Order: sequence, then C-alpha cells, then structure tokens
Amino acid sequence: MNRLVHPIEQESFRRLRARLDTSHFPPLTRAVVERVIHSAADLDYATDLVMDESKLEKAHTALHAGAPVVVDVEMVAAGITRRETVCRLKDARSGPGMTRSAHAIRLAYEDVGPGALWVIGCAPTALEELLKLDASPALVIGLPVGFVGAAESKAALRQSGLPAVSNVSEKGGSAVAAAALNALLYHPVSKFEETS
Repeated sequence: MNRLVHPIEQESFRRLRARLDTSHFPPLTRAVVERVIHSAADLDYATDLVMDESKLEKAHTALHAGAPVVVDVEMVAAGITRRETVCRLKDARSGPGMTRSAHAIRLAYEDVGPGALWVIGCAPTALEELLKLDASPALVIGLPVGFVGAAESKAALRQSGLPAVSNVSEKGGSAVAAAALNALLYHPVSKFEETS
C-alpha cells in the first residue's frame, strides 16, 4: 500500500533538497538523512550521521519481512508510523548499577530475542545495555541525546561493528530516531527483496 504524502510534507522536502544536495547518497542512506533532517530542521545531520548502505539494505529487508521493532521510550514509539513496536519502559525498574531505561532494554530482549531492529532515541544507558546483550540486531538506530554519555554510547555502538545508524555529536532524540526508522519503513521494497 502506498503512503499518502501530505502537500506540506512534499513542500518541506522540496525546500530541504533546494538547500542541500543529497543526490550523492545511496538510496537508503539518502532516505534516512533526508527524513532525519526533515524531523529536526537541522541540515548538519547530513555530515553528522554515520551509516552503511549495505547494512541498511539488510535491515530494510528484515523490517519489511516483519522483524520486531524495539524502542527505548514511548516518545519514539509515538513517532513510528505504520508499525507496532515493543517498549518495556513501563515495566522496568531501576536498581544498583542499572537505570530503568537499561532494564527496559533487557526486558525487551527477553521478549523479542535476536534479529530485531532497535530504535534508541532517548537514553544513552539503554544503548549501553543493548551493547552488553547478544542481541544480533538487524539494525540499531542509536541516536540518544544529551551531554552525559550520548556521544560516548554512540561511539561505542560504531566500534561494536553492529549494523547501525548513529551520529557523532551529542544531539539526537526521539523524533530523529523515529524518523530514521520511518525512512526505512517508507522506502519501497524492491522486486529483488520481494522474491528473495
């Protein structure tokens, strides 16, 4: 089913592309970069985001084949359209050496097991906890925001070698994390993916 795009969104993307040439990016990278920039009205994401097209292709296939989507907070879930998500923050508890966000990631992993797409837009400790698990993710969208631990947790994600979308700076947040996942959701499935 094709997604109906509102005229305001069409005009917003037209203006974005008039201010920033994204044509040199491969298709899925371009989709993620543009949707993240659109969500934050921040052109700097074009040079701040880090991802690999071949890993995005595999994640896109997994997503459209029904792989679970796990989020760290309800704000991320609220921004993801056209897909159910798993969020265990309401059930989580903080304790010695573990934040509530980290515990929620552990609970979610018990629910979904390996192969999920993880979308973390709020808590660096959630991303840190995910990196401790043997989650074998299809993709980690690691875009937590903040001055304490955000940039460091994203650097650790990149160093882990896991398939990921991250950024170098401290900025991020629920809206941009959801936008990155939506970019993959909205991007059409190729004929190759349909037959493989």
